[in-house]
Amino acid sequence: MAKGWREPPLFTIVSARSASVLWVVSFCFFENAVFVGIDRGTFLKRSKDGAMPSGTMVFMNAPALSTPTWTRITTEPDGLGESPFWHPQEQRLYWVDIPGRRIARVTVQGLQAQGSVEYWPLTQEPGCLAPVQGGGLVMALRDGIYMAREWGGDLQLLAAAPYDTTQLRFNDGKCDAQGRFWAGSLYEPKGQALGVLYRLDGQGLHAEMDGVVTANGLAWSPDGRSAYWADTAAHQVRAFDFDPSSGQLTHGRVFYQAAPKPTGWAWGSAAPYGGRPDGAAVDAEGCYWSAQYEGGRLLRISPKGDVLVEVSTPALCPTMPCFGGPDFKTLFITTARHGRSQAELAQYPGSGCVWAVRVEVPGLPVNGLVVL
Repeated sequence: MAKGWREPPLFTIVSARSASVLWVVSFCFFENAVFVGIDRGTFLKRSKDGAMPSGTMVFMNAPALSTPTWTRITTEPDGLGESPFWHPQEQRLYWVDIPGRRIARVTVQGLQAQGSVEYWPLTQEPGCLAPVQGGGLVMALRDGIYMAREWGGDLQLLAAAPYDTTQLRFNDGKCDAQGRFWAGSLYEPKGQALGVLYRLDGQGLHAEMDGVVTANGLAWSPDGRSAYWADTAAHQVRAFDFDPSSGQLTHGRVFYQAAPKPTGWAWGSAAPYGGRPDGAAVDAEGCYWSAQYEGGRLLRISPKGDVLVEVSTPALCPTMPCFGGPDFKTLFITTARHGRSQAELAQYPGSGCVWAVRVEVPGLPVNGLVVL
């Protein structure tokens, strides 16, 4: 059986509503019965002793669909929001708008933006960004990786792009725990697997992995011993053994394989389609949260590659999750609007905006670039 799938329960009983909660009893074996409720869009679990949690999403030991109530953080949509990260010292959320050629940030308290979103216009598409330890930002633009010591400040070229910038650009990336910046590239014509994962350290820019069309989904396990990297076009997430000291990736294997996109599929088609892996984040339990572009959902995948929870999203095209807030239990997602049909946008008017929801398991703090 392919990774990411589990045997379904033997049967499911759906009850009538009770006290505004729809209860579902899912049986694999009777002694392991799980009682599930969906209350005002929040996914709940009740143990056999009747205890009921409140408020946030509660994750289960079997695949389940969660339909939480998302809060819209921004009102002005991006064309393609990406690369969000939470800055704990500033209590701000940062992200990029790739076709909009801009970086954005906003202070967030609870699930509410505090003040207006600040925008930093650029002359090139930003694929990703990360904080710099000691202050500033590092960003991968189309023609290279740059650093700025302050918001809106001068850009210092750290490494020129080692590819044909008329056909490729940097895409998803972030820093590892050792302060090295990683960024992958994508081949815009989409016809060849020319995307490469690069690592920037004190010795320069190094090509670490290749053979993908669209580099995406970069993340590390809490202990730093496993790395994840996705090829969106192949509908695949790969896992690697990671050496924190050297930054080497070894023993690559398929971690999660999504079903391919049906031929001729478009939003509104009758053929089912769950989307393809885009950006990702890892929580404190080591679970990998993968945005499924065109699938209208996030997947929470265990370190073993089992899908634990499918979380519906308020846009058909979620692009990347991240964790933030003082306790890192606020889950943010960026979404896409650029190139989507008018019919789809009528159904998902918040496409392109940033959204947030509270979760039970916290995420990991963002890593920053170490400048040598």
